[in-house]
Formats: sequence, structure tokens, C-alpha cells
Amino acid sequence: MSKRAKWITLGAVILGIAGFAGMTAARKGSKPVPVRIEAADKRDLVASVTASGQVQPRTKVDVSSDVTGRIVRLAVKEGQMVSKGQFLLQIDPEQASAAVQRMEAGLAAGRAQMAQAKASWVQAQRSYERSAEIKKTNPQLISDEQLEQLRTTMEVNQALYESARFQVEQGAAQLRDARQSLTKTTIVAPMSGRITRLNVEEGETAIMGTLNKDAATLLTIADMSVLETKVKVDETDVARISLGDSATIEIDAFPDTTFVGRVVEISNSSVKSATQQAADQAIDYEVTIQLVNAPADTRPDFSATAKIITDTRTQALSIPIIALTVRENEKIGGDTAVGLGKAPPAKEVGKKDVEGVFVVGKDNRVTFRPVRVGVAGEKYFEVVSGLQPGEKIVAGTYQAIRELKDSTLVRSMEEEKGAKKKAGA
Repeated sequence: MSKRAKWITLGAVILGIAGFAGMTAARKGSKPVPVRIEAADKRDLVASVTASGQVQPRTKVDVSSDVTGRIVRLAVKEGQMVSKGQFLLQIDPEQASAAVQRMEAGLAAGRAQMAQAKASWVQAQRSYERSAEIKKTNPQLISDEQLEQLRTTMEVNQALYESARFQVEQGAAQLRDARQSLTKTTIVAPMSGRITRLNVEEGETAIMGTLNKDAATLLTIADMSVLETKVKVDETDVARISLGDSATIEIDAFPDTTFVGRVVEISNSSVKSATQQAADQAIDYEVTIQLVNAPADTRPDFSATAKIITDTRTQALSIPIIALTVRENEKIGGDTAVGLGKAPPAKEVGKKDVEGVFVVGKDNRVTFRPVRVGVAGEKYFEVVSGLQPGEKIVAGTYQAIRELKDSTLVRSMEEEKGAKKKAGA
């Protein structure tokens, strides 16, 4: 065989292989991709934000002592209902009572001294006045020096009286303070409610609240008639929430039961954790939801999950959330430097991501179509523009939607399953 013939034979073989590969690729490319197909339809949508937190009474008081002493009487138990002014516990009053008696005795002595000083002042004043009258009628009987001594004695006694009077006032103030300290040994309820926490027992020592607030808390009284749950909402969701928004609340302690609530407060500053780094910490805001129909046996710190309703749509054209995908739009501008020795950028200038869906045509080939969406329900997006009711779109699977391209041939997964069953039969 000549050299030319060999080259002709080799070329024919290569062309045959290339043709076979092309036919195989064409057959593979024409194989329909199994997808879930669904028609765009009208539905009622509810947009919501879900967050978790704990149930707390709106009003509660941590009761602590203003004096230090041993608890000699405890008249309540945890869980007990109390009314405002009701006796709760007694701290040993002996020391405070002794201080009151001491101040009462000191005040009595001060008053006696004041009376004595007043009598001396009155006597010295009268002596001076008599001598002054005698001096006027008969100047030779009393010298000026004697009259001056009497006047000085009167002024000294007046000063002693004023000093004694001030001491009496000081003693009276000390007595009031001692009596106030004595009353502080008796602890009464500052409000009506339920004792949700009792931290002490009879015989323990109560310490002053100014020394250590946590350790000084004797008990907690809560008004359980108005309950709230405080939830942490991400910064991307908090702007959608408004005061008065309704909410449905699930409390872990009451499974299969839903309670109603309403947003009553939205914090203006974020809730930051001291253990998190400032650069990568999640930014959350505290939202307070008041429960409307909480059961009577609800307790503080019950775990709760709240779904806050932020918006609603009635019979809105909608698509499954999974159907919405993102594709890169065509260039709307180019870089003239590319092709003149400059390397192309990682992302070409003028291209941007566009949200849309793959619409299934009559020939079962898909076309990417941009759409504009509105509120998001649990499973569906509201379609504002870009689709008409009844148009068929690709609604799954996620993997299939991610790999789809324009003109790709698709087949319903239901038809695929039916075909496989028929083939198996």
C-alpha cells in the first residue's frame, strides 16, 4: 500500500470515529432531563419571620434586703400567690430594735439637757434684765463691769440652749433612721403576683442588695396575668416587622397547641454577645411579643417559637420557592482593552445576576425567563411580573434547575416514573 493510500485510510478512520462520537453526543443531548413541572397558579400567601425565645412575665420584681441579718421567719413558699403588702419574711430584728431603744434613750437625755439649758438661759436673762433696770434708776449700785458679766452669762446660756436643741433634733433624726432600719427587717410583698423563685430558707443570712445583687435576691414575684416572649430576630428580617403585627406562638411545654400573640416592642439597638468577635458576630434585635391566650399553668422561662406575620396576599400568582433561580444576564457593556493584551476579568463588565424561572414550552424545551417576585410564603413566592397564570415552569429538583440551560429538553418526573413502570411490566 502506497503512502498516500495509508493517509487516506487513516483519515477515513478518524472521520468515522468523530462521526460516531458526534452521534453519541447528539443522542445524549437529546435525552430529556427528568424534572418536576408545575403550573404557575394563584394562592393565598402569608409572609412571616420565625424566631425563638423564652416566656417571661411582663412585670416581675426581685425582692432583696436593705439590711444584713439572719432570717428568723419565712411565711411563704415558691409558687404561692401573694397580694401587695403581704408579710413574706422576717430578718432578725434584735440589733435594729436595740438601736432604736438606744436612740430613744439618747433623745430623752438630750431633751432633758435642752430643758436644763433653757432654764439656765431664762434665769440668766432675768438676772441681766433686773440688773439693767436697777442700773437705770441707781447707777451707783451696779457697775458697768457687773452688768457686762451678767449679759455675757445670759448669752453663754442661750448658746448652750441652742446647742442642746440641735442635739435633740439630731437625736430625733437618728431615731427615725433606726426605726426605718427596724422596719426593713420585715419584708412585705411590693406587688401582687406569684412567687416564681424562692432563693432562701429560714435560718439563712440575708445580705444587703447593694453588695451583690444576684446573691442578695431573696425571692422573685411575677405578675403572670400578662406574659411575653422575647425573641431574637436577624437584622435582615427585623425591618419587615412592625408594632402590632400578629404572631402565632408554640410553647415547647404545650405540644400541638398554638397561641396567639402581638408585637408590642422592637428594640432600637442590637443584642450583642460579649463572647463573640465584633467582626463576625450575628446582628440580632430583640422583639417582644405579648401572648393573648397563654394557659394559666405557664411558667417563666418556658421555651417558645414565634412566627410573626409580616404580610399577606390573597389569591396572588405564585411559584414554588425552589423554582426561582439565578442566571447571569447578557453583557450590557464590554471592556475594549480585552483582546488587546489585557486578560479578561473574572466576571465580565456589565454582566449581572438575574432572578427567573425556566418556562416549559410546548415542545418540552425550557427557556429562562426573568421574573420579579414579591412576598415569600413558607413554600411559594409571589410573582409580581414575568409570568402568566397557567404557564408551566420547572419546579424541581434543585440539582436539575441548577444545571438547566435554554433549549434543554425536559420530561415530567411523573411521566418518567410511568414509563419505567410500563417498561418493567
